[in-house]
Amino acid sequence: MESSKRPVVVKRMPEKMNLKQARDFFKEVQPFLNSDRPQIVFDMSRVRHIDAAGVDVLLACMRTIVRRDGDLKLAALSPQAAVVLELTRTGRLFEIYDTSGAAVKSFSSFLPNAIKHFYPHPAHEALSMVSPEVFVGDDEDQERPDRAA
Repeated sequence: MESSKRPVVVKRMPEKMNLKQARDFFKEVQPFLNSDRPQIVFDMSRVRHIDAAGVDVLLACMRTIVRRDGDLKLAALSPQAAVVLELTRTGRLFEIYDTSGAAVKSFSSFLPNAIKHFYPHPAHEALSMVSPEVFVGDDEDQERPDRAA
């Protein structure tokens, strides 16, 4: 199994992520975002205030990283940040970890976890053995006049 040899950058986010701080943060992380296949963790443990501009910066970072075939993960969300990401429904777009260390470790274990998705669970194999008529119904039922719709 192959593990990641690229460095993982952990960047602690500022306490406030309003318009000014969000712009400054975005400028600060640009060199990391523009690297080849970036692997970045944003530690959000210090975030006490995040507004729409802060959420926009997270999404802009994600877009940039995905275009460069990289990955962005969030870690150690403060309660305030967790609430905002939940209310805006943007939290579901990110992998979120309890600690920065767990997020960093997830990069090296990514391939084995991804491979699991390609091998179906034994219970799913039973579905492929079931006749399609079970789900769709057969045509005889529809043509019989003694059955009322």
